[in-house]
Amino acid sequence: MSVMYVTKETLEQMRAELHKMKTVERPAASRAIAEAREKGDLKENAEYDAAKEAQGLLEARISRMESELANARILDASEIDTSKVSILTKVTITNKATKKSMTYQIVSEKEADLKLQKISVTSPIGKGLLGKKVGDEAEIQAPNGKITFSIDHITI
Repeated sequence: MSVMYVTKETLEQMRAELHKMKTVERPAASRAIAEAREKGDLKENAEYDAAKEAQGLLEARISRMESELANARILDASEIDTSKVSILTKVTITNKATKKSMTYQIVSEKEADLKLQKISVTSPIGKGLLGKKVGDEAEIQAPNGKITFSIDHITI
């Protein structure tokens, strides 16, 4: 798994989520299995099968979260270079065809939320903007064709 850059707040949210899965959800899954086991023959017990499957999915989520945390690196906003588009920068771009201007913050996949104008560094637009400077143009391949954006402003 590759390194995932996150803010300190996101790292804390990830740790809290992992703690909840281990201390709340894991014991609940074990109780559900125990209750289903008490109901009789395991060969024909759909409730037991469902509880075991839910436990397996939970363990997979825990494992994935532990791996993500092991590979997470905290980004410090004070160390971000705003001369070019990089992760954690806010970039104002203008669509050359529609003349519509928008501002996005480039973030990790874990933090991406289009409603908050946060786009993933791995998204087509995020990838296309990385490394660009104010005044540059970025040609991005979107599902409906190529879109050209001009880079207007870069901040933290």
